[in-house]
Amino acid sequence: MQLSNTDSIAGTDIDETLGVVRGNTVRARNVGRDFTQSLRNLAGGELKAYTELMTDARDQAQARMVEEAEALDADAVVNVRFTTSSIADSGAEILAYGTAVRLR
Repeated sequence: MQLSNTDSIAGTDIDETLGVVRGNTVRARNVGRDFTQSLRNLAGGELKAYTELMTDARDQAQARMVEEAEALDADAVVNVRFTTSSIADSGAEILAYGTAVRLR
C-alpha cells in the first residue's frame, strides 16, 4: 500500500477513486506517567513518554486507515492527513484520513 500526502503518486496515474478512508484511536494518559512527566516539565525538555504515546497512536491510526483502504482493494491512499483532538481532560483522539485509489 502506497501512502502519499499529495494528491498523486509520482510516476503513476490514478485509475479510480474509491472514497475517503480513515483510522482513529483514542489514547489516555496514565497517572504514573503524568507524575513523572510533570517533574520533567519543571526542568524543561522533551516529554518522551508523551512523544512515545502519540507516536504509537499515530501508527495505530495509520494502520487502521490502511486496513480500511485494503478492504476496498485500493492500491494507495493519497492526500493523507493526521489530526488530533482532545477528549476529556486526559485523552486525545488521533485521526488519520485520506482518499483510497486504484492505480493504473
